[in-house]
Amino acid sequence: MSKLLSQIKGHGSKQMGRIMILDSAQIEDETPDSNEFLTALQGESRALKEEEVVRGVVVEIRGKDVIIDIGYKGSGTVNIDEFNNPDGSVGVAQGDVVEVLLEHLEDANGNVRISRERAEKMKIWDEVEKAFRANLTVHGVVLEKVKGGLAVDIGIRAFLPGSQVDTKPVRNLDPFLGKSFDMKVIKVNRRRGNIVLSRKLFLETVNASLKEETLAGLEEGKLVEGTVKNITEYGAFVDLGGVDGLLHITDMSWGRLNHPSEMFQVGDKVEVAILKYDKETARVSLGYKQKFPDPWLTVEERFPLQATVKGKVVSITDYGAFVELEPGVEGLVHVSEMSWTKKVKSAKGMVNLGDQVEAIILQVDPENRRISLGMKQITPNPWLAIAEKYTPGMIVTGIVRNVTEYGAFIELEEGIDGLIHVSDFSWTKKIKHPGEVCKKGDEITAKVLNLDPLAQRMSLSVKHMGPNVWETFFETHHVGDMVNGHIARLTDFGAFVDLGEGIEGLVHISEISKNRVEDITKEFQPGQDLAMKIVKLDPVERRIGLSVKQLLLDQERGDYDAAKTNAPSFKKATLADAFNKAERED
Repeated sequence: MSKLLSQIKGHGSKQMGRIMILDSAQIEDETPDSNEFLTALQGESRALKEEEVVRGVVVEIRGKDVIIDIGYKGSGTVNIDEFNNPDGSVGVAQGDVVEVLLEHLEDANGNVRISRERAEKMKIWDEVEKAFRANLTVHGVVLEKVKGGLAVDIGIRAFLPGSQVDTKPVRNLDPFLGKSFDMKVIKVNRRRGNIVLSRKLFLETVNASLKEETLAGLEEGKLVEGTVKNITEYGAFVDLGGVDGLLHITDMSWGRLNHPSEMFQVGDKVEVAILKYDKETARVSLGYKQKFPDPWLTVEERFPLQATVKGKVVSITDYGAFVELEPGVEGLVHVSEMSWTKKVKSAKGMVNLGDQVEAIILQVDPENRRISLGMKQITPNPWLAIAEKYTPGMIVTGIVRNVTEYGAFIELEEGIDGLIHVSDFSWTKKIKHPGEVCKKGDEITAKVLNLDPLAQRMSLSVKHMGPNVWETFFETHHVGDMVNGHIARLTDFGAFVDLGEGIEGLVHISEISKNRVEDITKEFQPGQDLAMKIVKLDPVERRIGLSVKQLLLDQERGDYDAAKTNAPSFKKATLADAFNKAERED
């Protein structure tokens, strides 16, 4: 026969009773002698009614037919399958007293029509109605998904709406298939064969009782056991018994944790500490890591400065890599501490997640929970050897590795670069960007100006490969000397004159002629030769003031020959000198 309603429960979890098939053993308790019972059935005139449950005696088992005498003039027959036990064995024998439903007193063949299965179902309906009226609990097994919810076997088929499956909305009902649950009966209609159940109502009843008991025992600092009910990005909710507490991700582990699911799964039993309990709101904050000592309290003892350690890379960022030294303790290898020679812009590509690395303890800050590590310190600093190989004043040749706004990096050997600052390309030429005189991949020769192995810096210069033409000029020239040159360029306020070696002086528009000049471009042209007198020298600002007018006035006063005698001769300027000149103007 079909499964039966297994148990009836009252409020909470107290068992009230169990619906069971009335078998021969039960009848014998009430009627010790089945023969006497049969005699009584046959001897008394009973007013039997159709559609009622009556008792009868099994008088014979004939193949698949069980012959039952209910005290009427004819016997009834029931298929033996209706007496099968859940394990498949036959649950009836000759002489057993059983209950059956009297469907028809006498059919067309004069036989009594009875049903064992319908009798059992009527009994179950009685118990279900009793559970509904008394607010008792029934137990059933989920059979399948149906429209709007689940079909449940409680001895007879019943309906569990999706909204009544749990205290919270359930989107996926598949996990409930085949599971057995306690439920409340919220609607019964025997005429329509309709039974509606609610697991939600049962859980709320149980939780209300458990919650009151749980809240009474909550105390900050106390260890309690619970079940992981739900997991989110920020933590896990733990059911403490009708009360949910939040175990935040920051309170799960002393170490790094990317997601709560790395430590816990729904359904896990876990022991947690109560960190905070608000009685007014019934909110509970939980902690798991608090059950264990804080590893940072003694971190300086286990990780002294300059100690060599090994660990696993657990996180990588642009600025460095985090290395787990032990559970709960991580150190940071900054990109600047990864290589002596490589210009590391990002830790990505230098190390991979899960790599085992070796490093040196550079700094320990227990208060801020920080440890600084160095990977490059595991190997000797090559710059210490470089300091012996390259000395200030040495002429070196290298390849332009990179060009920036402030200078060009020259690779002298693998991993060793020197910087030529934009101001060190020329004494005289004004260079705004190094790209004006060199590009990546060019071979360039320069002089070593300075070397700092600790800072891993080397300064190079092109202009220092030759003499400082500005110093030479100011040492050999004085105000009043006559000089020769040609116009390099014209401006509204005067003419810049090339004096050789990349050095330029300015003839102000008021000093370019004895006559008043309104438009200099109409009277003078670039490249035009001029003879001039030095009227101003400023070594600090590297400025030279020249005057054609003063020279002409000197000539008129008869001083021309004397001025010419004192005028020095100049050699032609070189390209390097031109660079140096522009650089000096900067």
